[in-house]
Amino acid sequence: MPRSRRATVDLLVVLAAVFGLQQVAGAVGFGIEWFALATPVRRPWTLVTTVYAHASLGHLLANAVGFVLVGLVLERSTSRIRFHAFVLATGMVSAGVEFLVGAALGTPVAVLGASGALLAGFGYLLAGNRLAEGVLARIEIGRRGSVALLLGVAAAVTLLTAGPGVAVVAHFVGFAIGAVAGRVGVLQGGSRPGTVGGVPRQ
Repeated sequence: MPRSRRATVDLLVVLAAVFGLQQVAGAVGFGIEWFALATPVRRPWTLVTTVYAHASLGHLLANAVGFVLVGLVLERSTSRIRFHAFVLATGMVSAGVEFLVGAALGTPVAVLGASGALLAGFGYLLAGNRLAEGVLARIEIGRRGSVALLLGVAAAVTLLTAGPGVAVVAHFVGFAIGAVAGRVGVLQGGSRPGTVGGVPRQ
């Protein structure tokens, strides 16, 4: 297997394994609350499992397809460790913010799925490429303008992915974090500025 595909395949295997574990657990009486980050927090490990667990096979497949598209590009710019750390960190933060917003609003919430991390990947690719650099270099909007533009794009992407039962806050936060990470190049791991994965950004 080509080295460039290992990180994405790793992730897909983990997603499938956790979903399989969910099915086995459900068959013996352990429900989704053993995997989802839910109110009240009784199982601290769910901050991690919430990133990899999914509510249904369709939910899993949708995120898996997204990670095939995003992951195969992202992993070219980084190591397997950084790739997985990025997925886990952005997934945990986006799910955590969704959870905290729900708690603050007094709304019981159960968050699960890799879509926050997936949106972070999309944000990273959108903000961390040569085209984005060229556009931002030509329009002088300053730091505040750049932040406003980033939040505007994140809001637009969130609206496009919104739907019943969708963790829209997690989507917004994930995309925004990914976009900032893309501008900084946190996954590049020594690649020269202006490149993703040691090749010209596209």
